[in-house]
Amino acid sequence: MEAKAVSKYIRLSSLKVRKVSAAVTGKPVGAALNMLKFMPQRAAKNLEKTIRSALANADQKPGVDVDQLVVRSVMADDGPVLKRWGTKARGRGTRILKPTCHITVVLSEKPAVQ
Repeated sequence: MEAKAVSKYIRLSSLKVRKVSAAVTGKPVGAALNMLKFMPQRAAKNLEKTIRSALANADQKPGVDVDQLVVRSVMADDGPVLKRWGTKARGRGTRILKPTCHITVVLSEKPAVQ
């Protein structure tokens, strides 16, 4: 059984989220949340919220043991880019790109050891 959660339009670059997500993929949910709590990156907080949401979604499904869940995959896809104008020297203006991303977390149960 698996559970999924999606956070959309997060004001972070998807590359920054992918760096943090590599550390928690494949870990048990409790260990992953503990790791994210102490990471200094801003992406860690958003990823922690999404994992908690997926955990709550799994808790609603009958027959799922939330203590046995692991982070199966974390995807950080590009969202729309906000385009703004900023001032520079000599009266010039330059474009400022403010990226967004969509975070998808999939949790699944550990396979039973036989």
